[in-house]
Amino acid sequence: MKVVVVAGIPGSGSTTVLQHALKETDYVHVNYGDVMLEIAQEMKLVEDRDSMRKLPPETQKKVQKKAAGTIRARAEKANTIVDTHCTIKTPSGFLPGLPQWVLEELEPDMFILIEADGDEILMRRVSDTTRIRDMERLQEINLHQEMNRATAMAYAVYTGATVKIIENHNDLLEKSVEEMKQTLIR
Repeated sequence: MKVVVVAGIPGSGSTTVLQHALKETDYVHVNYGDVMLEIAQEMKLVEDRDSMRKLPPETQKKVQKKAAGTIRARAEKANTIVDTHCTIKTPSGFLPGLPQWVLEELEPDMFILIEADGDEILMRRVSDTTRIRDMERLQEINLHQEMNRATAMAYAVYTGATVKIIENHNDLLEKSVEEMKQTLIR
């Protein structure tokens, strides 16, 4: 069984690339945020996904830990892709999306970061009317991607997993999807 973590900041297109790649691979898709939301709603902490990042860090950590156990149980039967965020930007700073106790549970084989140019991400966010997002400047978007890279490498040092970066530029989705598929079948 393989566990691959796929991450990208909001607007990078990570979920879109992943959805297309999953059509031709033998992986089960688990969205970490969805599992966290289910747990947080059961605990009556939030009503919607966009409220999750505004929970106090200690509360987020408790929800993360419960989600890790749930995902690990699901991952025992098949190759699994965990769709998540490498880091979460909170009012008090960046929070690792996969802290030590989560990594110990998941035992990932690979991290794949989906990235795009900051201006592409900014325009995608502005165009997306389905989500309520905090407005960020280009500099903040670029910092978030840099934090993801640094954090993914720290995760790799801890777990022995590899880190792959796939660029997802506008009008080049097919290229990004093909690179994702090839990475997954290796």
